[in-house]
Amino acid sequence: MRQNNQNTNAFLIHISAFAGFIFPFGHIITPLIAWQTLKERSPFLDEQGKEAVNFNLSYTLYSFILTVAFIPFAFGTFFRNIDNFDNFHINFDFNTNSFLGFIGFGTVTGIIYLVGIALVIIASIKAKEGENYKYPFTIKFIK
Repeated sequence: MRQNNQNTNAFLIHISAFAGFIFPFGHIITPLIAWQTLKERSPFLDEQGKEAVNFNLSYTLYSFILTVAFIPFAFGTFFRNIDNFDNFHINFDFNTNSFLGFIGFGTVTGIIYLVGIALVIIASIKAKEGENYKYPFTIKFIK
């Protein structure tokens, strides 16, 4: 395969993660399909496809863990503000600590989200240049 065509295909494998903005789990399914179709053409495409799929699976796992860790905090804040269990009257006057906790969680979530986008863009550019890019903090589900 010509080097330029190979680099373009590797670029497309990485950038296809943005399909997650179009349909659910598109950030996993699209790179997986692209990798499966192109992996026989060259070892470079096989390696970059594995990297893209492993990163997107890891990113999804990390996002899921962050969400699960947030659930007890949200329920604790909700039930802490119930005035009387007999009436089940809910007081929506959140104190400063609850508000700052939600802001902090939103900030961490936003940073993780932006880092994921930036890493996909960096990997796409590096693949277009023909470099073998390795995502940081990636669990090797596919070896």
